[in-house]
Amino acid sequence: MLPMIHRVRTAGDFARTVRSGARSGRRNVVLYAFRTSASDPSRVGFIVGKGVGNAVVRNLVKRRLRHASAEWVAVHPSGFDVVVRALPAAADADWPTLHRDFSGGVAAVLRRLERSDPPGREPMHGEGRSEYREDGR
Repeated sequence: MLPMIHRVRTAGDFARTVRSGARSGRRNVVLYAFRTSASDPSRVGFIVGKGVGNAVVRNLVKRRLRHASAEWVAVHPSGFDVVVRALPAAADADWPTLHRDFSGGVAAVLRRLERSDPPGREPMHGEGRSEYREDGR
């Protein structure tokens, strides 16, 4: 199971990861990754639209992807937000295929992120999780 602390939950975090992060596609999934502070827990979010299938099929795909992501979070406990978008082909994929697509996709997207955003770089203004100053701005 993937603990709630390791889940992307807000629309803003989904949007930031998809729009500003690195992307890697596979046959059944597209993965987006965004580097966060090393002190923030790694989080994973899922987008499984109606094109994947009915509610039963969508939930099966989400459960399988959540299990694969829990294994990944155990190895990478901090520093990344990852969004997984399931493609319609995921409805017919078995567990080993989905697991392989997730593992390969997340490895590729993190390599791409490393090339474009090396660790230790100071975030530019506006990057990272939203933080508010004491005066509320």
